[in-house]
Amino acid sequence: MLIAVLTLFPLFWGISASLRDDTELYAYVMPFTIHTLIPVEFTFKSYIELFTKYGFMKPVLNTVFVTGISIFFGCILNSVAAFAFAMFDFKFKKPIFTLVLLSFMIPFEAIALPLYQVADKMKMVDTYQGMILPSIASGLVLFLFVQFFKDIPADLLDAARVDGAHIGKIYTRILMPLSKPIFITAGLMIFMDQWNSYLWPLLIARSKEIRTIQIALTQFNTEHSTAWSALYAGSMFSALIPLLLFLPLQKYFVQGITSSGVKG
Repeated sequence: MLIAVLTLFPLFWGISASLRDDTELYAYVMPFTIHTLIPVEFTFKSYIELFTKYGFMKPVLNTVFVTGISIFFGCILNSVAAFAFAMFDFKFKKPIFTLVLLSFMIPFEAIALPLYQVADKMKMVDTYQGMILPSIASGLVLFLFVQFFKDIPADLLDAARVDGAHIGKIYTRILMPLSKPIFITAGLMIFMDQWNSYLWPLLIARSKEIRTIQIALTQFNTEHSTAWSALYAGSMFSALIPLLLFLPLQKYFVQGITSSGVKG
């Protein structure tokens, strides 16, 4: 119970702070009383100003667009590559797969600047393509697909080949229907990476027109003041969507992780 309280306290504080104005927020910070946690007057002013005054809807839509495209192409690309690694033998297969595994062990901060130079040379700075393409290929997601595909009985695929099914049909008609949990798991992982991404959108997106939700949260901090209520409202809103998505799909996420051999 103590761990639960410590874990949930920041969330409770954020919700409480977003439902009061800045004046009341400052008034009850110290000394600590019941009104430090519970507002005296509940108000949704911060949430209203979030979209009317600060134009928060555009970053939300940008993030949804970037995240949705990344999930679609990320799942397709990584699953097709995993299909090749799991089902076929080809030259340099093991060294290439080892490099793929090493790729998700390297901190993104270590490759951010070289990646920016590549994007700049390809004229993708300040574009949606620049934000989406680097997130599509994921060594961790590919690894999960490979582990899952290896557990599919080879006899099932051999029977499909005997019946005349080509590689594309085996992938779309057999592997994809069987891989629902791992597709959902991969989609959630890509979603969380893109939704919470800060450093790369900060580097690649120069204009306000394509900025994402995490970058938009920084607009509440100015040189002389911080709009705390609006900042908390934006933070709670940005946390709400992943929560609503993850809760109904968590059983598939757990099933996808365990069925891929990633047990801890």
